[in-house]
Amino acid sequence: MAGVPFSPEDSRDEVPEVVVSRLPQYLRILNRLMEDGIMVVSSQQLGEKLQVTPAQIRKDLSYFGRFGKQGRGYSVRDLLDRLRQILGVNAYWNVAVVGVGRLGRAIVNYPGFNPDGFHLVAAFDINEDVIGQDVGGLTVHSLDDLRRVVTERNISIAIVAVPVSHTQEVVDLLVACGVRAILNYAPIIPHVREGVRIRNIDPVLSLQSMTYYINSSVEE
Repeated sequence: MAGVPFSPEDSRDEVPEVVVSRLPQYLRILNRLMEDGIMVVSSQQLGEKLQVTPAQIRKDLSYFGRFGKQGRGYSVRDLLDRLRQILGVNAYWNVAVVGVGRLGRAIVNYPGFNPDGFHLVAAFDINEDVIGQDVGGLTVHSLDDLRRVVTERNISIAIVAVPVSHTQEVVDLLVACGVRAILNYAPIIPHVREGVRIRNIDPVLSLQSMTYYINSSVEE
C-alpha cells in the first residue's frame, strides 16, 4: 500500500508527545499481528487493541504522512516498517547503564532490549567493590571512564539507576559526554539542556495516581 514517507526534515516538535508515546504501542501490536500471520488490519481493530478510537489512530498516523487506503485497512508489514523507521528502531542503539545496584543489575540482566534494537554495551558505577565485576556479561567500569567508553562504543542512550543525591551530577556528566537520551529511574526530575531527551520513571508516582481513583470510588 503506497503512502507518503515521513521526512527526517519534518519538525518532530510539532508532533504531540502523547502521540509519540503511543507509537511504540502500535509497534508492539503490529509485531504480534505479524507473528499471528495477520497481513491487513483496520483502524477499528487497532483501536480495539489499544483502547483508543479509530479516529484517534488515523489522526496519530496522519502526523507522519498517509498510510493505507480507505476501506482497505493497513498493510501490517508496511505500517510496521514505516513506524520502525519513524521511531528509529530500524537501527541498533548502544545503551549504557549507570548505577549497578539492585535496580541496575535487574536492568542489565533484562533480556528484552536486544530484540527491539537496543544493545546494552556498558555499565558504570562509583563503588570500588563493584567496579571490575561481571554483571550480565558486562564488565562494570568506573564512572571516571565514562567519556572514553561512550566515545569508543558510540553510546547515545543511557539508563540512570543511581541514588537521588547523585542523579543530577550523573545526568550532567552523561550530557557532557555526548549522550542524547536518558531514561531516569531516580525519584527526581533532573534538568537537561535543550536537545537532550529525558524520560523519568517513578513507580511510586504511578501507584499514587492509581490510588487516587481507588480512593475516590471508595468515598462514593
